[in-house]
Amino acid sequence: MKNLLMLVAAMMIGGVLKAQTPVAVNGKLKVANGKIVNQQGIAPQLRGLSFSWSLWQGRKYYNPGVVSWIADDFKVSIIRAAMGVQPDGGYLQQPDEQTELMTKVIDEAIRDGIYVLIDWHDHHSNEHVNQAKNFFKQMAKKYAGVPNVIYEIWNEPEKVEWKTVKDYALQIIPIIRKYDKDNLIVVGSPHWDQDVDIAAADPVKGFENIAYSFHFYASDPYHQEGLRAKADKAIAMGLPLIITEWGVGEASGDGVFDLQKTQTWLKWAETNKLSWTNWNITDKHETTALLKQDAPAYGGWTEANLTPAGIFIRNELRELNK
Repeated sequence: MKNLLMLVAAMMIGGVLKAQTPVAVNGKLKVANGKIVNQQGIAPQLRGLSFSWSLWQGRKYYNPGVVSWIADDFKVSIIRAAMGVQPDGGYLQQPDEQTELMTKVIDEAIRDGIYVLIDWHDHHSNEHVNQAKNFFKQMAKKYAGVPNVIYEIWNEPEKVEWKTVKDYALQIIPIIRKYDKDNLIVVGSPHWDQDVDIAAADPVKGFENIAYSFHFYASDPYHQEGLRAKADKAIAMGLPLIITEWGVGEASGDGVFDLQKTQTWLKWAETNKLSWTNWNITDKHETTALLKQDAPAYGGWTEANLTPAGIFIRNELRELNK
């Protein structure tokens, strides 16, 4: 841990992390007055990409080459490493292999000066509390104090009560805080990270720098004005939000790509200065996939390797993050 912090400091002092990198500019993130803010107390509005599940088609993209490519070419300021937990081949079955995949991506994000969400990508985290504790203990010991790192402790709780999500958070947060006193921790909310208004009415207390994930799929008929109203209510109640996952299609990952609805959501995110990562880096044949089949595994993608979603998101990132 000490060596990792010394490496980060040396890179910043030595100029390897250029002044323009997101972490060099914004520093360690924190929560203040219901917002995620940077070292200047300003909402930085980070924008970037989410890796797919660290399984199936998406697994091959979990490597430093892809991280470096999207930092340089897509101009991302944040990435999300979505570690699959429950499916075959996930963390429950292969903890060492999955941790190694995550570490490669996280370490490259640190070298590139961008932020990284360490995502426990599990719909049923309340059933795997001990495993989550072990994983986040390992991550917090390794990355304590490294400003790039954000912990996302439960991806998309399904049809459970807020009490279940909150109780889980109150078991995991102390494990992280034992080793990492300050870095941002992101808590989920019921109904696939949509019921943020319910979380806002009874937030986690007793810890600093706790934020909440909010998810939407821009073209989904059920993810329109009503869902934005829930988030608006949560924001008005002072709940700090980060959009750790959103897609141009529908909640299935497939469906239509409605450009107008997507632009409406992006304008809403800009207005509220909310950071986001777009789903997802994979060559799976579906609407929200950013890559066409057999796109190179280590980056270096041309426009011919990108899907319509990939072309659109790349253009947006290069424009918004320039």
